[in-house]
Amino acid sequence: MTDLSPHKTMTDEYKGNKIFKIYKVDDEGNEIEKYGTIVSFGVTKAKYILENIEGIKEFVKENS
Repeated sequence: MTDLSPHKTMTDEYKGNKIFKIYKVDDEGNEIEKYGTIVSFGVTKAKYILENIEGIKEFVKENS
């Protein structure tokens, strides 16, 4: 697997709902606004991701 650029995760809120964010950061750990959020999703999508994590891993393996 390739190395990913520096990133951080956090929980936030969108329209009153909790979301999970992954975003790019610089060497000091500050968010790089040019790139913004890499991905964000709520609890329901997180459950689908966890339920299908092996399929996602296989997808990455086959296409990297």
